[in-house]
Formats: sequence, C-alpha cells, structure tokens
Amino acid sequence: MKKFINRNKERAFLESEYNKSEASFVVVYGRRRIGKTALLNEFRKDKHALYFLATEESENENRNQFASLVAEYTDSAIIKESKFSSWEPLFQHIASFNKDERKLIIIDEFQYLGKANPAFLSVLQRVWDTVLKDSNIMLVLCGSLINMMYEQAMSYGSPLYGRRTGQIKMKQIPFRYFGEFFEGLGEKELIEAYAVTGGVPKYIESVKPYGDIFEAIENSVLSRESYLYSEPEFLLEKEVQEIGSYFSIIKTIAQGNHKPGDISAALGIKQTNLPKYIKTLIDLDILEREVPATESKPEKSKMGLYKIKDNYLEFWFKFVYPYRSFIETDNTEFVMKKIKEGFVTNQVGFVYEEICRSEYMHELVVNDAWDFVPNNIGRWWDRKDTEIDIVAVDEDGKNIIFGECKYTSKPIDVDVYYALLEKVPKVDWHKADRKEHFIFFSINGYTDKMKALAKEKNILLYGVNG
Repeated sequence: MKKFINRNKERAFLESEYNKSEASFVVVYGRRRIGKTALLNEFRKDKHALYFLATEESENENRNQFASLVAEYTDSAIIKESKFSSWEPLFQHIASFNKDERKLIIIDEFQYLGKANPAFLSVLQRVWDTVLKDSNIMLVLCGSLINMMYEQAMSYGSPLYGRRTGQIKMKQIPFRYFGEFFEGLGEKELIEAYAVTGGVPKYIESVKPYGDIFEAIENSVLSRESYLYSEPEFLLEKEVQEIGSYFSIIKTIAQGNHKPGDISAALGIKQTNLPKYIKTLIDLDILEREVPATESKPEKSKMGLYKIKDNYLEFWFKFVYPYRSFIETDNTEFVMKKIKEGFVTNQVGFVYEEICRSEYMHELVVNDAWDFVPNNIGRWWDRKDTEIDIVAVDEDGKNIIFGECKYTSKPIDVDVYYALLEKVPKVDWHKADRKEHFIFFSINGYTDKMKALAKEKNILLYGVNG
C-alpha cells in the first residue's frame, strides 16, 4: 500500500469544508500527475462519497455513467432503470436522499463536461442555485487542464463565478518531504533524484524502483515506452494550440537564455511577441519570473529573468530533447554519457541552489538563526553578469544576508568566502548603513580553515560537518 505523503494543509482545508453546517463548493485544480485524485481519494476514505470521473466522451455518455453512480450511491432501483435527458433530476435525487447525512460529490476531470457542452456550466449553476446550495452537500470539482478549469469554474465570465466556497491549486511537494518517498537515502542522493522528478508524485514513483538516479533515468526517462519520455508533449498538447512555439521558448530558456531580449533573439522573433506565450507558461506553473532580491518594486523591474520552474521539464529539455534522434536510433548509451557529464554542473547544482534559497533559508529563519526576519529571500545579479546565489534583505533593520551554495565534490574553503566578498560592494542596497551577514551551504562540508574563519567572523555554515 502506497504511503500518502504531505498535503496536510490541503486535507485540513477539505475537512473544514466538509464539516460546515451549510453546503460547500470547492474547486481543486493543477497540472497532471500532481496528486489531485490521490488527495481526493485519501479525503473520501471514511465518507459517503460519490466519485465520478468525467471522460472525453459525449455529454450523454457522461450523464448515463453519472446516473449509474447515483443509482448505486442512493441504492435506487428507479434511478437505475430510468433514462435521463438532463442533469437536474439526478442532482435533485442526491439532495433529497438522506437529508440529514452529509453527502460528498466529487466530479473529477470536470473540464471535459464543459468541453463536451459549454451549456453544462449554466446547467450546473442553476442546479447549485436552486438545489444544492441549500442542501447538506459538499461538491468538489477537480480538473487537470489548468486554463480550462479556470475559465469554466473560476473566471468572471463563467456561469459558476461566485459560487465556490474555496479552491485548491495543487503544487509540487516541497523537497523537505522528499525523503519520505525514499527512506534511507542521504541528502546528496535525494537532491539528485529531486533534480529529475521535482515534487511531482507520479514522477517520483516512477524512479523509486531503481538503484541510483542514472539507472532510473535510463529506464524511466530514455525508454521510448515510458510515459516520461513524451511527458512534456502530453502536458502541453491539451493546454495550448501552438505547441511548437511553446516548445521553442522552453528549449531556449533551458539552453541558458533567461532575459526576454535573449529569448527573442535566439528564436529570431520580436520581443513584443513573447508576452502571451510567457504568461501562459507561467499560468501553467512551467515558468516563473525572477528579479534580484533587492528590487523594491519587482513587478516593474527591468531586471526580470525567466526560468523553468519544473525540474523534470528543465531536465528533459536539457538532456532528452536535444538528443531524441539518438534515442530513437537506440544510441541510449551515448545519451547517458552526455547526461552523466553534465548532470551535476548543468542541473543538480542549480536545483541545490533553489533548495537552499526556498527551503533551507526559510528553515533557518523559522529557527531564529538571525535576530531579524528577511522581507525577501532570493538571488541577486547585475547587468554585468555578477551573480550571488543568495541575498536576503530586511528593510526594517537594514540587514542583508549574502550567501553561496556549492554542490561540489570538495569541501568549501576560504577562497569561496573571499570571492563572495569581492561581489558584495556591487550590491547597491543601503550601502552606507547596512548590517552584513554571511552564510554558506555545502553538500560536502567545509575545510578546517573555513570553519575557523567562520567562527572568527561569525559566518553561518549549513551542511555536512558544518
């Protein structure tokens, strides 16, 4: 039996909606493989629930299947033997059945019903307004096509707008829970696996059976029979129409072009043509915009860069997409050689930096590593290609933290500290009166000289033998 990991906040929210004294209407959405159905299955275990999985068949076929489930749910021979040309009588029957009992209705892949018949959204609006909202019912609409789910269930133009009592956008599982999938693995092995799968439960389950990450890649990613081999195409084909344009943008960013000007130049298109594609990819949780941590108005910053937010997609576009012709001609050994050569430098190192920024730094703040709380934690860079892995700012106290993250085979020595010191004056943030703090993250610990220096200068070291 699979262990259900994390999602405590989402489960608690669903339980609170279920325990309401009035009707509840919740929308659960997020990309495919993210664990929406697993969450709902866990939630409904001890409840009298009707779970209906919509399909891409006609509305009539979906309604017939729903009617069959309603008959079973309410133990009604009449419903079982009847034919229905509309949805209203089925929901009315559920609402009138055992009125004192809390009833849970889950419609999974809901977007297919609206796709089969856009008028279904108005039908459901009428059903909610006239029947369900005054009933002892919790209705959950769940879907995987993010854009379609938003348009159908939450946007201002949807007939269902204003009806929902809550929503959950499912995100990837944070790295801090990753070890629960791979009990017994050390930090290094966990980070290398996370660098491929990210926090997508389905991907994680696909690499678990193998002895190391390279064996997992060869069997679960490079195998043409594996779903992961074609996963990026599958993810995008139902969400966007011009899949080739989106692929080109993601590929270009994976190659190291993060500035809008560099992306458009690499693609040979006008920069003004990018925003609509970029916005869609951000909405799909594939890309994110990043600005230096010291920017006071990030939304107006001209220093914005775009990066791939999804570890697996970044890995795929770096190491699979460019070599597909070799994979298709059974030259997997050659591709694996290329992956092993660049895996740590081009993938794991960057993922480790992100883990340090988004998880380890927050862990330190929560545990009072400093006597102030940063307003913002991120990276920093300037227009001359100077970069600092971690910069965290405290506007109120004018505190600033500078940090570096090293995923290397050797312990960090004092040269890393002095190299960082040379960059610090380039950060133009409260230069006259700021209080500077330093932190280092290392996957392979620190030399004795670095430990002695850290003690002398009150530098925080995080990591093995820190």
